[in-house]
Amino acid sequence: MTARDWTGHEAARTLRRPTGADDKYSRGVVGLRTGSTRYPGAAVLGVEAAWRTGTGMVRYLGPARAQDLVLQRRPETVTADGRVQAWVIGSGTDAAERDAAETAALRGILSGDVPVVADAGALDLVPAASAPVIVTPHARELAKLRVALGLDAVDAADDDERERVAAETAEALGAVVLSKGAVTIVAAPGGWARRISTGTPWLATAGTGDVLGGVLGAVVAGAAAAGHTALEDLAACAATAAWVHGTAGTAAADRHGRSGGPITALDVAEAVPGVIAGALATG
Repeated sequence: MTARDWTGHEAARTLRRPTGADDKYSRGVVGLRTGSTRYPGAAVLGVEAAWRTGTGMVRYLGPARAQDLVLQRRPETVTADGRVQAWVIGSGTDAAERDAAETAALRGILSGDVPVVADAGALDLVPAASAPVIVTPHARELAKLRVALGLDAVDAADDDERERVAAETAEALGAVVLSKGAVTIVAAPGGWARRISTGTPWLATAGTGDVLGGVLGAVVAGAAAAGHTALEDLAACAATAAWVHGTAGTAAADRHGRSGGPITALDVAEAVPGVIAGALATG
């Protein structure tokens, strides 16, 4: 089992270029229910990344402190509930600190028809989901999710084993699995699998996963606005978001010279528009 690499050409075919007939709604509306009082920055990073990926509208619902910081950074963000075409949930949250009202709200999202990107503090609710779902766990989160599904908590040592584990998890979950790592692996039920190797070791820094969530939510919202919500469509969105995220990280690091240099999560988000523009120009 060896998945082929996802390329910039494939990413360009998945990304949605706006036309003169589009408005902010037809370009895709993404909702983020992310961040917490303890980790409000996750909300800021995800919202920033979603806007920079080219979505038509971002709705943010979260704690007051996180909401205030989001609006300071991105005042165009809508903080009222309403229709969305994709959700991002869980980034910057801890299931152990989640109250009953938030649990009910997340379960409602996961039982709906709108595609959901689930990360971090929402992963424990995913096994009961009926919505189309993409999970974005790191290795420890993936092991915990597998235990909840009745699978072995495998600590994969190489990328071939990681691919097998991601594919097995996707089948058991009935959802798309984006397994984060130096090489990102995306797997969907039915054997669809791709590898994304566009990143840089400089991406291993706090908040870059929140940026990935925002990019992915925006890509999914654009696809959903065009009616593309089958699991293979969502898998293509996940691979594309990982490609954009990794390429943006490399572009941000390369600003410091040929060997790269330190970056922050916001540096990655700010590099996203250029990466998308380049992909659409050459794809």
